[in-house]
Amino acid sequence: MWAGWDGQWAALADWFLCLLSVLQEGESAALGLSKADAEKNKPNPKKNIFLQESEANNFFKRRSKRSYRSRDELNAEHRREYYEEQKNEYENHAEEQHNEHQERIQEHREQWRQWHYNSYYPSYRYRHY
Repeated sequence: MWAGWDGQWAALADWFLCLLSVLQEGESAALGLSKADAEKNKPNPKKNIFLQESEANNFFKRRSKRSYRSRDELNAEHRREYYEEQKNEYENHAEEQHNEHQERIQEHREQWRQWHYNSYYPSYRYRHY
């Protein structure tokens, strides 16, 4: 149910719901209302949890400006940056190795041609009439 939230917010929301339910029970007992009257007058706490989309967007915009990110969010960001950096380093290394290998192959081909063709192409040795 709280999959999108980090653990701290989920625990805080659970605690808040428990507090609301306890306080509402306490008010109905203190006023001496019957259980049926208390249930009629008692608002549904689940209706108060969910906000309209515009209100939720405003809440998150204000939260992002005024509060710090949680330790979990910071750790996740650092982890992403670290793995992205490692991936880039590996890709650069692999590309460099590939380029060096291609250069060695090219040098080897050039040496082979110089040795076998003796600067003539095709070699006079291989002409069979």
